[in-house]
Amino acid sequence: MTMVQGTFDDLGTPLSSTTFVVVDLETTGGSPAECGITEIGAVKVRGGEVLGEFQTLVNPGEPIPAFISVLTGITDAMVADSPRIGTALPAFLEFASGAVLVAHNARFDVSFLKAAAARTEREWPGFPVLDTVHLARQLVKRDEVPNHRLASLATLFRSRTTPDHRALHDARATVDVLHGLIARVGNLGVHSLEELLDYTVRVSPARRRKRHLADGLPDAPGVYLFKDGHGRVLYVGTSVSIRTRVRSYFTASEHRRRMGEMVRLAESVSPVVCATTLEAEVRELRLIAEHKPRYNRRSRHPEKALWVKLTVEPFPRLSVVRAVADDDARYVGPFGSRHAAEAAVAAVHEVLPLRQCVGRLSPTTPRPACALAEMGRCGAPCTGAQSVEDYAVVVGRAADLLSGGTRDLLDALQERMATLSAVERFEDAQVVRDRLVALVRGATRSQRLDPLARIPELVAARRSVTGGWEVVCVRHGRLAGSTSSPRGADPMPYIEALRASAEVVPASRAPATAAHPEESEKILRWLEAPGVRVVDVDGLWTCPVAGAAAVREELEPLEASRRATAGFAATR
Repeated sequence: MTMVQGTFDDLGTPLSSTTFVVVDLETTGGSPAECGITEIGAVKVRGGEVLGEFQTLVNPGEPIPAFISVLTGITDAMVADSPRIGTALPAFLEFASGAVLVAHNARFDVSFLKAAAARTEREWPGFPVLDTVHLARQLVKRDEVPNHRLASLATLFRSRTTPDHRALHDARATVDVLHGLIARVGNLGVHSLEELLDYTVRVSPARRRKRHLADGLPDAPGVYLFKDGHGRVLYVGTSVSIRTRVRSYFTASEHRRRMGEMVRLAESVSPVVCATTLEAEVRELRLIAEHKPRYNRRSRHPEKALWVKLTVEPFPRLSVVRAVADDDARYVGPFGSRHAAEAAVAAVHEVLPLRQCVGRLSPTTPRPACALAEMGRCGAPCTGAQSVEDYAVVVGRAADLLSGGTRDLLDALQERMATLSAVERFEDAQVVRDRLVALVRGATRSQRLDPLARIPELVAARRSVTGGWEVVCVRHGRLAGSTSSPRGADPMPYIEALRASAEVVPASRAPATAAHPEESEKILRWLEAPGVRVVDVDGLWTCPVAGAAAVREELEPLEASRRATAGFAATR
């Protein structure tokens, strides 16, 4: 199978699509607790283009000191008719909404804005903040400029605006400085906002030194494996861009403590490029199950899934098991924990007199009755009071309940909840509710996955971001292969080649759901996505549960696409 895989982590925001709001303030002094704002100037930019400007004088409600007036040219007379900060601040926050806040010496400007928000009882939005002073200290050497003040940097980067202690003019100059700094950091391989912010935040030198591990990785979708010095896999992840995602682990954008520990141990990164996003997601599941990396929290032990089994014997009972055998028994699951599986069993026992003893009973060898029989919670087949045929009726109802097909029993559980609540036994009602939820979830999952796992082959396709087609081949609930066609190409030859080369997947043992439930769930979610076209289905698509009804409704109209002409002409 030619595959690449991904469960996609956050990738980082490309700088070219990041909106920056460069702001500058003029104030009556240096203390945000004691002084006020006299002017706000801001410029909104994205991708090097100016999107808008914001400028307003602000009446600080106090006299402007003479030396401030000399420095900025702003006098009391100029601000006398200007709005107060309670009016000016909301207008600025609306202008800057959703953007990254940039300032030269951002601590000063942001502290005044936060103090103003507090005084006007307005919540501060918590913008990401980029300080061009800190960034310049990392990128501009002292032999280039005498200092890192705005005027010096504006001269270095040939700003079209000369800083003059007026807010909008200084903001315009800071825009040119920002673009100059971004150009420099881009030459160092920084192309995302998170990596840019890294240059203004203290990151351990040890983590930064590991940045070379991302060198040479492909800018393509797939899976990446962090390994230690002995080649042991520490962590498996996925991304639409392996190189960009791996780079982010060495920047300030990575806050998870366990990931910091993992990076300290990592000595290499191995990429696995994938043809489709589904392939990447499935490959990740398989690699995690194979290597059981210590820093992955999920999907490490799929073999520990639990099932509820209705045994095959003269007097069947419910049992929680880890393995599914081909023994004609009915299984429901998988359940994520023993507690959930036992809760589902208890829900059945709540409404049906199914035996709860664990021994094997013989129709010809009676035993003494247990307390449950005396309470009427069991028909006492152990004593001979209930024949195999009579008990089979109860077993049939239990089988239907596990399949989600017995509405009256589900209603009985809900009625039991309502009765307990009516007499204010709320804790007992909650127990019944939790049992009902566990049963419904387990049954729904079985019924949702089983039809897909029973289909010998299903081929589906959807448009890729490049304009071509992503094509996947699914056999018995497992991804047998995937491929992609370029924009404008006829996908049919790619489909035929995929079917010929796809992995052979043997039919699952009964129940088919037991094969690889996490992988089947990934496939179903992909098939449910808008725009998926079913090219071919080998076998019948039957979905007996409401949980899969939406899938069926989505697939059946699109199944006609397999009769369309080459190139999916009728399935746009």
